[in-house]
Amino acid sequence: MRLKLPIRPRWIVLIFGAIGLALLPWTVWLSTSLEPHHSTDNWDLAWSGFDSVLAGFFILTAYAGWHRRPWLPASAAATGALLVADAWFDMTLASRTSDFKEAIVEAVAGELPLAAVCFWIAFATDARAEPTRP
Repeated sequence: MRLKLPIRPRWIVLIFGAIGLALLPWTVWLSTSLEPHHSTDNWDLAWSGFDSVLAGFFILTAYAGWHRRPWLPASAAATGALLVADAWFDMTLASRTSDFKEAIVEAVAGELPLAAVCFWIAFATDARAEPTRP
């Protein structure tokens, strides 16, 4: 089944596709050129800021669901994406084996299942998409 979306300008498809393709060699270059160890200032601000944004999106999604706002799918999808990013960074930036094990448990038991629920909410409540015949 195909979905009929309200807009589908070709320039969006072209630009987003080009950006995605351009990021592939960029990430290869980064992974080969950056040092594996890096110290930085404002580490506490970065993480507390990220978690504040995540908390805000949880609240925004709850508000959208309670009040049946049409932007609930977008909010839920953004919350899910932030949860996946949180799990990724928790695991990849763990400095000790015990931190890594804790990050794995948090990801498997909390962040990734919650992200799946968010993506399900986004998919199940997408009011802008209407099914059409192929």
